[in-house]
Amino acid sequence: MTDAVAVSDLHVSIAGSHILQGVSFNVPTGGVTALLGRNGVGKTTTLRAILGLVASSGQIQVLGHDVENWPTHRIVRLGIGYVPEDRDVFSALTVEQNLRLAESSAAARYDDVFSLFPELKQRARQRAGTLSGGQQQMLSIARALLNDRPLLLVDEPSKGLAPKLVSEFASVLERAAEHSTVLLVEQNLGVVKRLADHVVVLDHGEVVHRGGAGDLDDPALVRRLLGVAGAA
Repeated sequence: MTDAVAVSDLHVSIAGSHILQGVSFNVPTGGVTALLGRNGVGKTTTLRAILGLVASSGQIQVLGHDVENWPTHRIVRLGIGYVPEDRDVFSALTVEQNLRLAESSAAARYDDVFSLFPELKQRARQRAGTLSGGQQQMLSIARALLNDRPLLLVDEPSKGLAPKLVSEFASVLERAAEHSTVLLVEQNLGVVKRLADHVVVLDHGEVVHRGGAGDLDDPALVRRLLGVAGAA
C-alpha cells in the first residue's frame, strides 16, 4: 500500500535560517504518525512544507502524487484536512459561517461534527473571535473533519488546553483515525502514547529517530530525544 505521505531530502530556509536540513520520513496509510521534537526544531515547518505553504526543495509525495511545486489549493484538493497550531478561525465570522467556508461538497458531515462537538451547534451564530481557546480549537478541528479527508495534518491540538479538554480532543482524533491517516504534531506525550502507531523525531532540522510508538516506553530514549521524562 502506498504511504499517505513520503518526504525525502526536504530542505526549507526561512529568513536566512536553514530550518529543515534534509528531512526524510514516511507516513504509512492508516492510523496516526506523531511528529515529535523539542520546540523550534521544524515540526510545524514540515507540515507547512507538505502543504506548499512555505518554499522547499526535495521530494514530497502526498496520497500517491508528487506535489513539490504544487500550489497549496491543489494539494489540499487531494483530500487533506489541516488543523494549524494557531487555530486560524475567522474571528469576525460566526461558527456556522466558518464551517460553511470549509465545505467542499454537498455531503458535508454536519451531523458527525455536531455529534463530536455539540457545543458548536449551540453556538452556531456566535462570532468565532468570542469563543474560548478550547472552543476555537473545536471549530478548527471541526472544519477539518467536515468533509471526507483521507489525510489529516494536525498541529498541537492540545496546546494551552485544560486536561479535561485534552482528553476530549484525544478521543475525537482517535475516532478520526478510524477513517483517515493522521500526521500529528504534539508535545503531550500522554496523548501521543494514546494515539500514535508510529513516531518520527526531529532535532535541529533533521530526523533523528523513526520507529513504533512503543519506543516511547523507553524513558532513557525519550529523555535523550526530547529532553523530558518518558512517563508523561
